[in-house]
Amino acid sequence: MHKDEFGNPDDLQVRIIKKIVHAAVRILAAMMVVVIILGVIDVAYLLHQKAMAPPRFILTINDILATFGAFIAVLIAIEILVNILLYLRDDVIHVKIVMATALMAIARKVIILDYDTMTPMYLFATAAVVLAMSAGYYMVVKISEDR
Repeated sequence: MHKDEFGNPDDLQVRIIKKIVHAAVRILAAMMVVVIILGVIDVAYLLHQKAMAPPRFILTINDILATFGAFIAVLIAIEILVNILLYLRDDVIHVKIVMATALMAIARKVIILDYDTMTPMYLFATAAVVLAMSAGYYMVVKISEDR
């Protein structure tokens, strides 16, 4: 009889479910690689289009922000892939990395916000999310350092 990581008897049903979950996670990892490749192509295409539009090789602040948004989206996809690979390796979700990915996603949102069209309440809510995630990330890092 097999035993799980805690030394408890591990029945056939649990082993089958674990194998299915790991297969699903491997498929997600492969699909995320495709998303990353397509994202890089999209960033290159977007940058090429913006640079070739008249006046050539001049980027407005909106062009730069759109490019940054696309760029950070690819970086977020890479972070998600890292999370998936770590899960496959360790069979555990790494909270610190998940929170860092969430912070990066929030940062992307803040960068691409159109402040002229946002309501004050939306901006306050975004600030609250940034502060809460930052505080949470700080606590997770602090706790992991103390161990």
